[in-house]
Amino acid sequence: MLGVLAKLLKALNSETSAWALATGIALGMVVGFTPLWSVHNLFILFVVLAFRVNVSFFLLSFTLASGLAYLLDPAFNYVGEYLLTSQSLLGLWQSLYEVPLARIMQFNHTISLGSLVIALILFIPVLLIARFIVNNYRSHIQARIARLPLVNVIKGTRFWAIYQKISAVKVGGQS
Repeated sequence: MLGVLAKLLKALNSETSAWALATGIALGMVVGFTPLWSVHNLFILFVVLAFRVNVSFFLLSFTLASGLAYLLDPAFNYVGEYLLTSQSLLGLWQSLYEVPLARIMQFNHTISLGSLVIALILFIPVLLIARFIVNNYRSHIQARIARLPLVNVIKGTRFWAIYQKISAVKVGGQS
């Protein structure tokens, strides 16, 4: 647990792009809101691993969003049911259901469809808010936290030793 927290703090305090951290948070939210074993989640996992997306923040966001998804399931179900029973979209759903790839994507399930639609609607706002928070933390809050007396106490703990050890390791395992 301390190691995970140290990795998150290292990423937040490092020179890692704010966009990389924010993208990890936003993509983690999409995967956490939608059913885990979905085709679109495999695509998102590929994007996370192929591009400069912070995996620690992705996993943290995925975990938090998964817990929040249980509370939002009624809303997901309502949105999915509304979309699937809408008369104006009935032809679209029928034609998609005839395509084998679309059937694999499970858009005929109310919670799958509703959670994906809500996650996609929230993606840009979450991305922009997360980027704003990271930039604001780095420019205003980080220096203030470093001056707190509590930080000196933390520097004498095992957590600080773990944080320093993780911070000393560069990409590729070399220090």
